[in-house]
Amino acid sequence: MSVIGWGDVEGPAVPGYGLGVAQRLGGVTAELRIRDGRAVLGWRSATGKALKGAPAVVRRDHAGELTRLRTAVRDIDRTLAAQAGRLDRQFPERRALPYAVWRRGLADHPLLGTLARRLLWTVDGVACGWAEGGLRALDGEPVPVAGGRAVALWHPLGRERAEITAWREWLERHGVTQPFRQAHREVYGPADAARLFTTPHVLRQRPFAALATARGWRYRPPLPGEHAFPPATRELPRWGLRAELPIQDVGGDEDGAEGGVDLGHCDGPAHIGTDQVRFLPLDGPASGRRTDPLPLADVPPLVLSEVLRDVDLFVGAAGIGNDPTWQDGGPDGRFRAYWASYVSGELTPCAETRREVVSRLVPRLAIAGRCAVEGRFLRVRGDRHTYRIHLGSGNVLMSPDDRHLCVVPPATAGAIPGPLPFEGDPMLPVILAKALLLARDTEITDPTIVSRL
Repeated sequence: MSVIGWGDVEGPAVPGYGLGVAQRLGGVTAELRIRDGRAVLGWRSATGKALKGAPAVVRRDHAGELTRLRTAVRDIDRTLAAQAGRLDRQFPERRALPYAVWRRGLADHPLLGTLARRLLWTVDGVACGWAEGGLRALDGEPVPVAGGRAVALWHPLGRERAEITAWREWLERHGVTQPFRQAHREVYGPADAARLFTTPHVLRQRPFAALATARGWRYRPPLPGEHAFPPATRELPRWGLRAELPIQDVGGDEDGAEGGVDLGHCDGPAHIGTDQVRFLPLDGPASGRRTDPLPLADVPPLVLSEVLRDVDLFVGAAGIGNDPTWQDGGPDGRFRAYWASYVSGELTPCAETRREVVSRLVPRLAIAGRCAVEGRFLRVRGDRHTYRIHLGSGNVLMSPDDRHLCVVPPATAGAIPGPLPFEGDPMLPVILAKALLLARDTEITDPTIVSRL
């Protein structure tokens, strides 16, 4: 692992937005801060009393400043998401920073510090987390940081299961919601590639293209009249490798449309298929010329795990398997068998992690007595039916004969007690919200859902 400069996420290059600095406006105080991973604009009266919002005098006499503060809230949230994504993509690069640079550019930065202090790190290989103003080991003891010690992101690959569990519990005790999966990060190996990705998956091209770009991949949709589909690629210069995800036509789509929605900049068919990911030398022939991929056993384990994790995320977020409206199999029913196998099939490592989290969260719910995690499902006992929610796709099967139930839970379906362990898994709150809704199925008033019950 090489110690390098801060590079493209250097702390001083990221604005602080005045976070934590009180500003006087019209006799009241405004302050921008981060709460639960999001920017909030707080107000206090001259006596220090918290106010629900900007008072009339501010809206009247300081409209420009108020607009600037509200714009800053949106800018902060966008910057937080971008910087969290950059940190999340650093694992294959094995980046490390001298402690003094890490402290100045990350931990003490007004904005980046809200990310860094929720992550786990290693100092010269010693695992640690942020607590009581500094980096501490699992036993709570301060980690020595004097001298030119190197700080790097902690990764669960190669760690004992007991250590991983201990760090998850440590974060939970400290009330930490990580900005992305780290302590709960999935680890993939060659067997996962064979088990999960040898069968082509059907993806919606537009969300796939957006997610691939956000994860550091390059993907160019096919041009009009182009028969060969360019693969999605991710370069890994630290290892001299290039990962490729071959893309194929699944046929039958209207060009540039998805469910009647114009795809805009993302030309080509609305739906695409994936092939098995492969790894090629970075300085080898460009895609399209014959070259032999590396055996997966020869790919560095960290690189293989992170790339396969990306592909799993693509399938989970952009695949038709998580879309209940595809129950009929789409055009001419061509994908009915694929959809049916995905919505209740074997859990991927990503879904296995979700299963562990749900198992820990369910006992805290008000409906705990009506729920149980059973295999790949969360079983929920309502008064009308018993339901099984697939922990991968979020699909609902309803008794007595496992009929598919298409249900979109409202945001007010019920409160989830305590913080979630990490951000960035949209399916986790959906599954919990469905459970909270269906456990009280006699109280549902939505006529569409009631008709399905």
